[in-house]
Amino acid sequence: MAAALAAAAHHHRLSSSSPAARTRVVHHHRRRRSSSLSFSAPASSHGCPRGARALRRAAAGDGGGNGSGGVSTGTVDPAAASSPSSSLEELYRSCATWTWRGMRVNYLVRGEGPPLLLVHGFGASVGHWRRNIGVLSESYTVYAIDLLGFGASDKPPGFSYTMETWAELILDFLDEVVRRPTVLVGNSVGSLACVIAAADSSRDLVRGLVLLNCSGGMNNKAIVDDWRIKLLLPLLWLIDFLLKQRRIASALFERIIRGPADGEGALDAFVSTVTGPPGPSPIALMPAVAARSPVLVLWGDRDPFTPIDGPVGRYFSALPGELPNVTLHMLEGVGHCPHDDRPDLAQPNLDHTIGCYPIRPT
Repeated sequence: MAAALAAAAHHHRLSSSSPAARTRVVHHHRRRRSSSLSFSAPASSHGCPRGARALRRAAAGDGGGNGSGGVSTGTVDPAAASSPSSSLEELYRSCATWTWRGMRVNYLVRGEGPPLLLVHGFGASVGHWRRNIGVLSESYTVYAIDLLGFGASDKPPGFSYTMETWAELILDFLDEVVRRPTVLVGNSVGSLACVIAAADSSRDLVRGLVLLNCSGGMNNKAIVDDWRIKLLLPLLWLIDFLLKQRRIASALFERIIRGPADGEGALDAFVSTVTGPPGPSPIALMPAVAARSPVLVLWGDRDPFTPIDGPVGRYFSALPGELPNVTLHMLEGVGHCPHDDRPDLAQPNLDHTIGCYPIRPT
């Protein structure tokens, strides 16, 4: 298990190791959400124009990230925004801070057009999307967020991290910062957070979803139907016990996690994520979510953490035959993070499908 965590963290940690420059603070306040817009069915995927340009033209007049919400995002270098891959240092220079329930949440916004929100997986941060932000921002307003407990976002000591908390953070970010119906794009645990957010949204905040190798829970304890997990359950329980011993957890943490999870409170975030409740299952939520919004599933067939022959992989691979609102693309020879492993394979599927999602009025 420790080796698996090390491999996962190593893959995700290609994001930044330096804290983001906090250029603006937007204070959080709660709003009552009401349902006012109906959900639309997805357009046909055949003959759609390249999502980018068509959506930009359709959304002309909407102010990207600096519209009626009054959210300033700091200085953005247009040359870097249009490049295929952005440097970690440059990405973090252009980040901003939003205050949520008294805690600072780091995020980035680039480009113009219909909004997308990129949500990273375990141990990662905004920087894990560095190979995608430049291309996507040519056609969309791209938001990327550091989930609470990761990257340059706050890591409150003793905080109990749950999937539901991250989903609430996403919905409030859409409500207060983005302020337009948004396509959620998530990887791994970030995908699951997007699914939960879409299921819990009582307003028309979510325009569609893109799920890249969606996890079955916040940790492997969720996937009890997999014979491999059943064999490992005693070991998982032992690891939970050991991680609750501070000295052992600290030694393991320093060996496994580097970069985006470093800093004060990072150890608590790591322990809470690995030992906490797995959260809602995507299998239980997807039928209702797909009935309301179109869903694109991208799956790397060489994923060792959510393998295609595991219960979650099998479920998602069969979903398009059961739910017409779901599109699946299997990516051959790709691992757990398709957007980072092979952006050349993930990007065309992502861009084309999002380009066919209907635009809803704001």
